[in-house]
Amino acid sequence: MIKLYDTGIYLLGGTQIVADDAQLEALTGRAADKEAARRGTMAWSILRDHNTSGNMDELKLKFDSMTSHDITYVGIIQTARASGMTEFPLPYVLTNCHNSLCAVGGTINEDDHKFALSAAHKYGGIYVPPNYANIHSANRELMAGCGKMILGSDSHTRYGAIGTMAVGEGGGELAKQLVGRIYDFARPQVVAVYLTGKPQPGVGPHDVALSIVGAVYKNGYVKNKVMEFVGPGIAGLSMEYRNAIDVMTTETTCWSSIWVTDDKTKEYLTVHGRPQDYKKLAPADLAWYDGCVYIDLSTVECTVAMPMHPSNIFTIKELKENAADILHQVEEAANAQLKGVKMDLSSKLRGGEIWVEQGEIAGCAGGTFDNICAAADILRGKSCGNGAFSLSIYPGSMPALAQLMKNGCALDLVQAGAIMRECFCGPCFGAGDTPANGELSVRHTTRNFPNREGSKPGEGQISAVALMDARSIAATAANGGKLTAATELDVEYKDYANDFDASIYEKRIYNGWGKPEPETELKFGPNIKDWPQMPELTEDLLVKICSYITDPVTTTDELIPSGETSSYRSNPERLSEFALSRRDPDYVPRSKVLRQAERDRRAGKDLPDEIRNVYTALAKAGVPCCPEITDIGSAIFANMPGDGSAREQAASCQRVMGGSANFARAYATKRYRSNCINWGIVPFLTETPEVFENGDYIFVPGVRQKVLENAAEYTAYVVKPDGSVKQITLTTGALTEPERRILADGCLINYYKNN
Repeated sequence: MIKLYDTGIYLLGGTQIVADDAQLEALTGRAADKEAARRGTMAWSILRDHNTSGNMDELKLKFDSMTSHDITYVGIIQTARASGMTEFPLPYVLTNCHNSLCAVGGTINEDDHKFALSAAHKYGGIYVPPNYANIHSANRELMAGCGKMILGSDSHTRYGAIGTMAVGEGGGELAKQLVGRIYDFARPQVVAVYLTGKPQPGVGPHDVALSIVGAVYKNGYVKNKVMEFVGPGIAGLSMEYRNAIDVMTTETTCWSSIWVTDDKTKEYLTVHGRPQDYKKLAPADLAWYDGCVYIDLSTVECTVAMPMHPSNIFTIKELKENAADILHQVEEAANAQLKGVKMDLSSKLRGGEIWVEQGEIAGCAGGTFDNICAAADILRGKSCGNGAFSLSIYPGSMPALAQLMKNGCALDLVQAGAIMRECFCGPCFGAGDTPANGELSVRHTTRNFPNREGSKPGEGQISAVALMDARSIAATAANGGKLTAATELDVEYKDYANDFDASIYEKRIYNGWGKPEPETELKFGPNIKDWPQMPELTEDLLVKICSYITDPVTTTDELIPSGETSSYRSNPERLSEFALSRRDPDYVPRSKVLRQAERDRRAGKDLPDEIRNVYTALAKAGVPCCPEITDIGSAIFANMPGDGSAREQAASCQRVMGGSANFARAYATKRYRSNCINWGIVPFLTETPEVFENGDYIFVPGVRQKVLENAAEYTAYVVKPDGSVKQITLTTGALTEPERRILADGCLINYYKNN
């Protein structure tokens, strides 16, 4: 059972939920004081300790350490270099787990790895070699500790189960920390996640996590808030079980997470050689939460998230009992979103059973030690079969793999027909084990967005991913691909010791923290390019809508595809060619026309006839306009853009392609909106998107001054192809003082040069 409270709650003594002031006063005999009780959360204490503003309502945070992987660190370091960085001012872990197969693009992937190693030497960083650990396993094992805060350029930067408030953001926010600046954020609300009961045998952390995502994603219950895990149910969960739930909090769109810590946390940190990083974290005797997600773990069932979102959940039992209807419903919804290709799920129902072709247990969610051991318990002595079904397993780190070899679980899995792979995040974002066209893959990974499995609908290729726990994936493998819940099998699950061998890391990881070698030359490959110059925001703004997306939510993978396109991540111009390529292939050619028009304007050349006609229409409508002070750019509209990855490329590629603004009803995540701002894209909000459409121009007079003044509203004018003009009202939402200056200066790099 999962229950969402309609109002906030008090938590008394760390275990008792108190629904209102009257009940609290009856229980304690004292007057209720919500504001004082707010300070009783774990989140409040950690934020207070990292806040430099002296004002807990307007936070200015400094983090204890940071982390990036090989899709993001080059751009971050290049941004910080251009902004004056001379050394890393805090521990910065550079992992190589996303483009580490080096299978696409010649030498360019490994060139980036060598760049990172040279940067670790030059600036004093920590370098984790390719295929040695995924980003979050490495940080759990090496960096997370009780009461800390970690900032990462990956959306799944979540270490709350180890007592660390971790935040996934775009690269601009990390660059700010590297040049000694702060992270601005209005204090978030805190929602209690109250766990009670104990999971049934065979029910794993992904079953719990997906159930939570299904309950809170669509209603925005925890959006941009902190999820604080409390309650007696925590004590019965192993640390890896907690970690695997915690990492999926990203899919709720919360801002961060934190858990109660206990003796199991202490043992985990001690085994990992860091007993000093443990301290007891718990709410005060009385704490106020802005909401509560109540979960009885004993009622959670084996769960599956069907394409194309982690919130599209069903119990496996429910899916199997209503297979024809649910499969048809899911494929209809998917095909309404896909363009030019059809997903076929109904054909997976054969002989009354659902059959899948692939299983993947991988990454920061699936590749944990406990998950893989449980899969081995299920498959020991069995066979995955020699049919279409295949099973691949990617452990989270080399120390974890060593333990799996030592306790025999790796051997059991290989003998059952599974393939043990490298410590690689690829199956999570479409860069590894892409299924064949038309196939269905079940994965213990974090996401099943469109194309996250690696297919290319624009080229007629379509496969599908359903998310499931490792245990049910192993049960499905034991039945040769017949969809099976782990609770359908009678399995004896063993309790395996996870003895961390630190020497495995010590022999290969370069730790230069506090020991910069400024004389080291950065190693540049031919694909590593500097950021192009970005113009400052002009007095007025004229943009053309070059893509108009009406889907309820637009993911960052649709804004800039993951997978092999990420090989070009260190070349801003080359990567920008892929912007919206799988969602709207015409976006790039449309935007290039506007980008060239702006370059011509700045060079004093004549404007294209179409743009001159726009100015004529504005003048005829009595709208003052002056081309000499008006930036010409492209823009997109999407109802709610930015769900998913923290990759700044979702915004920077639009900017490099000439994007000056976005229009939306709402932004799916803070991190995507921050990415837009950091790259000089004005994040407009509109309540009347039906007034304009693809191909229309929007003129925003006085935009620079209004941004600097943090104006509540912007008057803008839509110019139709027929020359008609309509007035509309826009907003940007509240902008901090640095955000206003960044937009006015044109991007974060310019802001640092000017300040």
